[in-house]
Amino acid sequence: MILQIVILAMIAAFLGLRLYSVLGRRAEHEEDVEPQRFDANDNALQPTAPATSTAPVATPRAVELEGVMPAVERGVREIGGADRNFDLTGFMEGARGAYEMVLEAFWTGDRETLSDLCDDDVYEGFCAAIDAREEAGHVVENKLIRVEETRIHSASLDRNMARIAILFVADIASVTRDKEGALVAGSLDDAIESRDVWTFSRNVSASDPNWVLDETDEG
Repeated sequence: MILQIVILAMIAAFLGLRLYSVLGRRAEHEEDVEPQRFDANDNALQPTAPATSTAPVATPRAVELEGVMPAVERGVREIGGADRNFDLTGFMEGARGAYEMVLEAFWTGDRETLSDLCDDDVYEGFCAAIDAREEAGHVVENKLIRVEETRIHSASLDRNMARIAILFVADIASVTRDKEGALVAGSLDDAIESRDVWTFSRNVSASDPNWVLDETDEG
C-alpha cells in the first residue's frame, strides 16, 4: 500500500486545517468537553451510554452507518459506550481531514506532521518510503481531484482499544519527476482512482483524546 502511495500525491484542499478538536465531540446543547484532534459538526451523534448508566441509548446517524454490517454498528455502539465524548459524525469528518493531511505530509516529506498523526509502525513505513524517494531524487506533484466516498469499513473495541477503519475512495492526479524536473511517471490530466482502508485507533481510557492512524491497506 505504501509503495502505491509513493506515486500518488496531492495539494491538500485544506492546508489550514489543524487537527485539534475531537474525533467525537458532543452536540452544542451538551456540556463542553476538552478540544480534541478532529472537528465535529453541530449535528453530533450522542454517544451510547455506558452499561451502568440509565441514560437512553442513542441511535447512530444513518448517513454514516447506512448499509454497514451489524458487526460494524455494534462496534460503533461499544466505542460510544466506553467513550462518552465519542461522536460518529465528527469522527467521519475528522477522518477525512486526517486522510488529506497525512497524504500531504507524506508527499511533501513532512515527517513532523506524520509523527503527530500516525503510530510508530505507520510512521516508520512512511519515512522509509520518503527516504527511498529522496534517495532516488524523485519529487511528486499531485492533485486531489475529489474524495468520492468515505465509509466505515469496520469498528471494534478490544478492552480499552477502539479501532475504526475507514474506506476512502478518491481520484488523484499524480506526477513524479526526477531531480532535473523531467517527467518520470504520471499526468496531472488523468486522475487515478485510489481505494484505501485506513484504521484509526485510540485507548479510550487514556487522558490523550487524540486518535492516530495505525494501519493502511488497499480497499
